[in-house]
Amino acid sequence: MASRLGTHLGEWQATTAVAQSLADRIRMLLLDGRITVGERLPSERALAAELGRSRATIARAYELLESGGYVARAHGSGTRAALPAQRIHRPAAAGDGVIDFTIASVGSAPGMHAATVRALDRLAGLLGTPGYSLDGLPELRERIAARYAARGLPTDPDQIVVTSGAMHALTVVLAAFGERGRGALVEQPSFPHALEALRRAGHRLMPTPVSPEQAAGEGQGGGWDAAHLIETLRAQRPALAYVIADFHNPTGATMPELERARLAAVARTTGTLLVVDETCAELDIDRGWTPRPFAAHGPALLIGSMSKIAWGGMRIGWIRTTSAEQTARLLAVRPSIDLGSPVLEQCIAIELLDDMAPLLERARERLSAGRAAVAAGIAQHLPGVAMPRVPGGLAAWVDLGGPWSTSLSLGARDRGLLLPPGPRFSPSGVLDRFARIPITWEPEVTAAAMERLGAAWRALHAGELPDSTRLAASAVV
Repeated sequence: MASRLGTHLGEWQATTAVAQSLADRIRMLLLDGRITVGERLPSERALAAELGRSRATIARAYELLESGGYVARAHGSGTRAALPAQRIHRPAAAGDGVIDFTIASVGSAPGMHAATVRALDRLAGLLGTPGYSLDGLPELRERIAARYAARGLPTDPDQIVVTSGAMHALTVVLAAFGERGRGALVEQPSFPHALEALRRAGHRLMPTPVSPEQAAGEGQGGGWDAAHLIETLRAQRPALAYVIADFHNPTGATMPELERARLAAVARTTGTLLVVDETCAELDIDRGWTPRPFAAHGPALLIGSMSKIAWGGMRIGWIRTTSAEQTARLLAVRPSIDLGSPVLEQCIAIELLDDMAPLLERARERLSAGRAAVAAGIAQHLPGVAMPRVPGGLAAWVDLGGPWSTSLSLGARDRGLLLPPGPRFSPSGVLDRFARIPITWEPEVTAAAMERLGAAWRALHAGELPDSTRLAASAVV
């Protein structure tokens, strides 16, 4: 039976410096969260048998990890993953020269300051109230509902529960509707923190593939393997399915309306709760068509957010329910998590939603420029790699042509670029031939980042090993 470590090592291969290469790979698995601190690793003998390597090679790899503080070994308790305390830090994108491509965010909107000033007057009228807002300010819920109606999905304000961002929304949904031990259908690749939230809630993840190649038009099949998706639902009958149907993160694919309707219909028959993440739904560059929100085709909980449109620091999100019963259930569990979202930020969100057109146009311009910069960087610095079609969303999901993403990520870190490897977006630790490159940064920052990535690419293909002493943990946004 394959160990968790063996499964996550996936397509790892090395022909020279095998022990060092294996140590670097295990270290990366730890640093990007696929192996957890304190987790017991296989014995030398067991891992040697699983990988088809000598026990001496495994022993040397563990010694290298131990010398760097990345494993702890004790008689009777085996080998456990660890982190050296002095190296646990998050490099910033400014100040120390590090460019952080783990972040895919368009930055603050030009009108953010003015909206904040206007929101202070709105806040003043609320200072005489207790200040708790379990379901959200009525004025904000009205505007979110109106936004859904404008996109083709009539919505009552009572169907909206305001949250402190999209991840908080998913946490509340899982607290209300999660079923520990039951299956959860997820896309592969998908947003890493959502996968972690589902695991933490006790779900068994059931992946279904998504790719960017077919994300070209309304009449096509999107990036989803529709047959696999439907068969998984029918055969496994998962408790819930977490789907990113619009500008899928990270592939950029959009699910066609016909496939949405089919998925909604099958989910009804299998008793599967559809949880649809719409945080990227309005990040359109030049898709050429606009689908209705997923719930227009059948029951689904929708999750939205202001952070990808306005600013990552705007921690306002929401859940759109399909029934009063769902709303009541969410509000019943929420007090065990928090007692409402910040009122000032809700007031700012009201001001921003009253003037959405400039926000969306600014996001389109920023993403278009970022996409062009990534395409130019790939053409200049990654020979043989093709830029995928990116009609919108946050990033390009780039096929590197071989299982090099983790090694490339290690090399990029050595050169001051944080780039999460493809397996970080997989529920099963595969996809090492892909890398997510954000299109959200300013073109000049992207150009510098792609130059660093190119240097790592050349070193990788020249057989150079990354400098493992300068690695740092990071999240993915």
